[in-house]
Amino acid sequence: MDSRPWRHLYSTKRWRRLRWQQLQRVPLCKLCQALGKVTAASVVDHRTPHKGEEALFFDESNLDSLCKPCHDSTKQRVEKSGSLPGCDTSGIPLDPNSHWHR
Repeated sequence: MDSRPWRHLYSTKRWRRLRWQQLQRVPLCKLCQALGKVTAASVVDHRTPHKGEEALFFDESNLDSLCKPCHDSTKQRVEKSGSLPGCDTSGIPLDPNSHWHR
């Protein structure tokens, strides 16, 4: 049995349209851009995990454009550890909660 009963939301017309619109608005990977790299985004990610809450699932302000490698590795580490690894091109940590941003 799938532990994510909301998976059906990803096959709805509403999600496909929202995903397409997000990738049109923001076609580059947000995490790669922070590192000074230009990479086409192919995944639309939910900033805050929705856990099936439809209002959060379809909330445009809860979406980020990412490339698949960033989504499958960096974003998953962030969700597990609570912090974003790495620094931008000027050496400032990417994690907005870093003491460098206070």
